[in-house]
Amino acid sequence: MTIKYVVFDWAGTLTPWHTVDLAGIWLETAREIDPDGAPDLAERLFQAERELMARCRDTQGSATLDEVFRAVDVVPDGPAIATYRRAWEEHTYLDPDGAELLRTLRERDLGVGVLSNTLWSADWHHEIFERDGIHDLIDAAVYSSEVPWTKPNPLIFELIAERLGAEDPGSCAFVGDRLFEDIYGARQARMRTIWVPHSAIPDEERGSDSAEPDATAHTLKDVLTVLDSWAAQQPTS
Repeated sequence: MTIKYVVFDWAGTLTPWHTVDLAGIWLETAREIDPDGAPDLAERLFQAERELMARCRDTQGSATLDEVFRAVDVVPDGPAIATYRRAWEEHTYLDPDGAELLRTLRERDLGVGVLSNTLWSADWHHEIFERDGIHDLIDAAVYSSEVPWTKPNPLIFELIAERLGAEDPGSCAFVGDRLFEDIYGARQARMRTIWVPHSAIPDEERGSDSAEPDATAHTLKDVLTVLDSWAAQQPTS
């Protein structure tokens, strides 16, 4: 089937992979909430996040950042959320090749989507895309924090295909860095898959790594090479 839409994972795909000091981010955040009890609160927040993310992988049911705070009976104020966001900001910037790739896809009349497993709100992601100058290059996005499912549940892949206007998920190519959530999940939804294997994913986050991608792209620029090769294989009328 001809590819008409390209859907991207966000963290580790449209953004370069970063090893993040999650415990350190929670400590900074906890100091805004309870300066005297910050180390204990930070540890509880860190463990709550780990448990929720494990649930997302194991059950493919979604979670939100608010749930992390509720798990430790905390209602964060504005300064705490601002601190959390500042601590994450350096890890959210677009891959240097990302904007050019998205513009090229748009010039080729290919629809562009984003599908992300995330605790963060859609609005926060939209602000990040506005900052990086690509918000207008994205035709549709689905964030697990806004729906009941996480990748690799095929329902979340089918939803992004629907929002893009695809009559069949098979007309979508999915680009991601994780074999379980991204490649296995997209294949379950009958999408073509492109693996970008440049992320040092921790062992406890890998899930099954037995999925076979349809193609591998070692940089985002290589995505175009893969799409060109698939287009060349299409029969001519």
